[in-house]
Amino acid sequence: MNIYELIEARPDVMRGKPVIRGTRIPVELIVRKMGEGASIEDLLDGYPKLTRESVQAALVYAADAIGNETFIYLKTGISN
Repeated sequence: MNIYELIEARPDVMRGKPVIRGTRIPVELIVRKMGEGASIEDLLDGYPKLTRESVQAALVYAADAIGNETFIYLKTGISN
């Protein structure tokens, strides 16, 4: 599965947030709903334009986004 065929980010759709291609369904919504306990079947029932493959692509996209984050730790002068 090539997630970049299923996920798009355009400035004129949802202010550039990554969405399922051809919809206004943000990747963030899918990840949040699943984090709240929704199943893939729940999402497919609630959002008829979604496919199982697009939900999986959203999860892979989110994992890639987190996996590619750079963390910079700053010393604040406050010790624990």
